[in-house]
Amino acid sequence: MSFVMENYPMLLAMMGTGVVGGILAGLLGVGGGIVIVPVLFFIYQGLGISSDTAMLVATATSLATIIPTSVSSIRSHHAKGNVDFDLLKQWGVFVFIGVVVGSIVVTRVEGQWLTLLFGIIASLSALNMLFARKTALFQSLPGKAGQSVMATFIGFFSSMIGIGGGTLTVPSLTFCNYPAHRAVGTAAAVGLIISLPAAITMLVVGVRPIDAPFGTVGLVNLIGFACIVPLTVLFAPVGAGLANRLDAAKLKKVFAVVLIITGLRMLYQVLA
Repeated sequence: MSFVMENYPMLLAMMGTGVVGGILAGLLGVGGGIVIVPVLFFIYQGLGISSDTAMLVATATSLATIIPTSVSSIRSHHAKGNVDFDLLKQWGVFVFIGVVVGSIVVTRVEGQWLTLLFGIIASLSALNMLFARKTALFQSLPGKAGQSVMATFIGFFSSMIGIGGGTLTVPSLTFCNYPAHRAVGTAAAVGLIISLPAAITMLVVGVRPIDAPFGTVGLVNLIGFACIVPLTVLFAPVGAGLANRLDAAKLKKVFAVVLIITGLRMLYQVLA
């Protein structure tokens, strides 16, 4: 009880992260990691934790939270027939290879490099939301060699910055004239292939930083995981329900503006 009383601002902030992440996932179809990582990054720094440690722990904890939420999302999309298992069979091994390499790199690099990478990818993702093309860049997916490269890079960069399948997989597929609804459903499954091995690697191989927040094992903060996951799962259907009553397209652009500000702030913190 004393721990709760002493740390209730942090616990409330993490629970709030779960609520916001769940609603945005259901409302806008964005992955929870793109919300969870920067929020945890700034929360941990507010507790006096170094920016390097804050980013390492935020990345690993975000990946851990994606595991149960992606399972829930896969079930929902599979029921609608929107998970392309043929594509997953082709991509799975290469995503996994990228994840393993990326996860090992995370356990060996300074957090500032992850912050820099997250800031770049978040900013590019936000620009894509704001100025998304109405027509595909390519008429179809590349051949097997090209797709293997795509899948490897998606696994590598996603595990490096703590995001699931949506942020990189969906635009990669839709740029190649792949149906958007199938891209979202398949990306949920890619998220599980990314998050499960990445979180386990960072939990087992990661060395707990000296100034890591209480409850951190390896690089994963179990308290953050316990606060975020139940609320993300609970509020994702709420977001999906709101999507039927609100203008999700306009809200997505508002979120994109917030995301680009967040990404630029993270870049400024590293480069300033």
